[in-house]
Amino acid sequence: MKIHLLSAALLTLSGLTACNKPAETAGAPNAAEGWEKWFVNDLGDAQIVSGTATYTVENGVLTGTTTEGSPNTFLIKGPFKDFELQFEVKVDDELNSGVQVRSKVAKEGDPVIEGSKSGKPPPPGRLYGPQCEIAINGTAGDFYDEARRGTWWSILTGTEAVRTEEAKAAFKKGEWNRYRIVVKGDHYQSFVNEVKTADFKQPGDPEGHIGFQVHGIKKETGPYKVQWREVKFKAL
Repeated sequence: MKIHLLSAALLTLSGLTACNKPAETAGAPNAAEGWEKWFVNDLGDAQIVSGTATYTVENGVLTGTTTEGSPNTFLIKGPFKDFELQFEVKVDDELNSGVQVRSKVAKEGDPVIEGSKSGKPPPPGRLYGPQCEIAINGTAGDFYDEARRGTWWSILTGTEAVRTEEAKAAFKKGEWNRYRIVVKGDHYQSFVNEVKTADFKQPGDPEGHIGFQVHGIKKETGPYKVQWREVKFKAL
């Protein structure tokens, strides 16, 4: 009888412990599935290139803040090949931002980049390549060819049909917005608040850096900020 009572007590205690344990969201990224959490306490091994904007981490939130007169600035990690990247982002209305994928840092003596709009080599230290847009103007989730072709990959690849009215309205002004970016082989996809916002193929950038952008601003403007949280990365 005592054994039965003890067993019942243990089962009750086990049930209470399970009830008090935070529920795990179905499909939520975790380390057991190969996910890495970035910018939990600090910048880690990330590096700042191209400009003079500042980046800080506080309470798991990465904040990029503009510097008057600075060009575009990027906090980079990598290089990486195939991956999935998830994050939430919020940006001041006066600013736009983006996340570079498979991008490269120009070096002294580099030739003119193939497809370059300017016809000139980028300055040393300049990050260039595909950028998933963060903006309130209807372009969020599309990919821009930063510091190279200077246009949208939806146009370059003839996939403008993905840019539906729902896709253009997916980004919510003044709110945290959930992004999911999947890059595998030559296939690029993005989703903003679970709405597909880009889906195209291009073979020209097999590997490169991921970069979190603080856009350049004019003199006598700002400061403005863009913030990321719950940044998670998984190699595919």
